Amino acid sequence: MTFTIAGEKKEYEEGITLDKLIEKEQIDNPDYVTVTINDEFIDREAFPATAIKEGDAVEFLYFMGGGAL
Repeated sequence: MTFTIAGEKKEYEEGITLDKLIEKEQIDNPDYVTVTINDEFIDREAFPATAIKEGDAVEFLYFMGGGAL
């Protein structure tokens, strides 16, 4: 099955869940990553039950704090 991760086409087994994808992609700081699939935010509690589908677009996002000095 083929889908896009951060703009790059990838091949994974059919039915891979979001939590397994995070593990296989070796995402830095997985406890702090926010995920979108097809531009929709996925609740962290739903990661184990969320299966990636053919043609999906997955993005891993990290929100950074900051401000003016």
